[in-house]
Amino acid sequence: AFDHPTPAAVATFLLDKLDLTGEVSRKKRRGKGRRRAAADEPLAIVSMACRLPGGIDTPEAYWQLLAEGGDAVGGLPTRWEKLDVYDPDPEAAGKSYTREGGFIDDVEGFDAAFFGISRREALSMDPQQRLVLETAWEALERAGIRPDALDGTDTGVYLGTMGSDYGDQGQLAAFDGYLSTGNASSVISGRLSYALGLQGPAVTVDTACSSSLVALHLAANALRQGECEVALAGGVTVMSTPRLFVEFSRLKGMAPDGRCKSFSAGADGAGWSEGCGVLVLKRLSAAERDGDQVLAVIRGSAVNQDGRSQGLTAPNGPSQQRVIRDALEAARLTPSDIDAIEAHGTGTPLGDPIEAGALAEVFGPQRPGDPVWLGSSKSNIGHAQAAAGVAGVMKMVLALQHETLPKTLHADEP
Repeated sequence: AFDHPTPAAVATFLLDKLDLTGEVSRKKRRGKGRRRAAADEPLAIVSMACRLPGGIDTPEAYWQLLAEGGDAVGGLPTRWEKLDVYDPDPEAAGKSYTREGGFIDDVEGFDAAFFGISRREALSMDPQQRLVLETAWEALERAGIRPDALDGTDTGVYLGTMGSDYGDQGQLAAFDGYLSTGNASSVISGRLSYALGLQGPAVTVDTACSSSLVALHLAANALRQGECEVALAGGVTVMSTPRLFVEFSRLKGMAPDGRCKSFSAGADGAGWSEGCGVLVLKRLSAAERDGDQVLAVIRGSAVNQDGRSQGLTAPNGPSQQRVIRDALEAARLTPSDIDAIEAHGTGTPLGDPIEAGALAEVFGPQRPGDPVWLGSSKSNIGHAQAAAGVAGVMKMVLALQHETLPKTLHADEP
């Protein structure tokens, strides 16, 4: 019955498609003449990049997996081989009864010199920091923006995380002067700003599984308020140790086969995975002015918390209804305007029915005979934790581009 690892904010986003193409302006924007946008001005997603399970390292590879109904969940990573973590007995202490999940290939690989980082410092850096540097750099390149052209600009960074299990904080002798910054959550966003010379807001967000969506919500508000002209937003999770697998084995909250069976009658727990996704955002008017390619627009978003429910980690249906209605109001849309929903859908027997019930209450009454399509990328790649939200947003951006809704797996009986 366990659904979320910690009390979490809930974020809802409404996206749309816009057909714009053109060349990007490389002009530096150093905060002069900042403009407060209208509270309901859409935000443009002008680029995105990712690292996801199954060797996915581009949005194109991600779409191929989704379109083909691919399953990126596989065996435990080689970095855990010596830990002997698997035991099929759910009562075995210090073990995991699941031996599959979604893992990023080669999280050990990192070109430290490219980012001006010494080998010694790189060894003390959480792989999450390394992945963010690489993925953000690629997102900017894909937008046609030279990363060094942003030096001194008010570009903002908003990234979601759920902490670090990389550094061995229990051994005092391990502290080498780099371990603290290498594993601090604040440095996940701060290091990116430092590496690129960005002088806009640098914010790291931890609201559990909604972290990257809340980061995206904050980035959107900052753009509308004129706090930055460009924003990098997303989230990252790397499991350096099997700590989460062992913890959820004690709670019996994981699917034995490691797969999220989103909205399925066979849902039997979460399937944990890793991921990193970064979006490049601008106000729509700024993107049009600069001739950017607009991949999709964010019409509105909203954030709230479940408040009291059946328990600390149990979701609350009425709260979920409220955040959806708030997002619709912010976007000036009605439930009948929405065609498809990329949902949380962890594949738990408690959370999924509550989420589906909340969606039915909001969207059911105004669409007799007109279905709204429901899915979750977790069925393909597992639950990427702090990166789960941005992976879902990227899925819907790709679906809009290809005008196709990928199938949700493992849900033959809803």
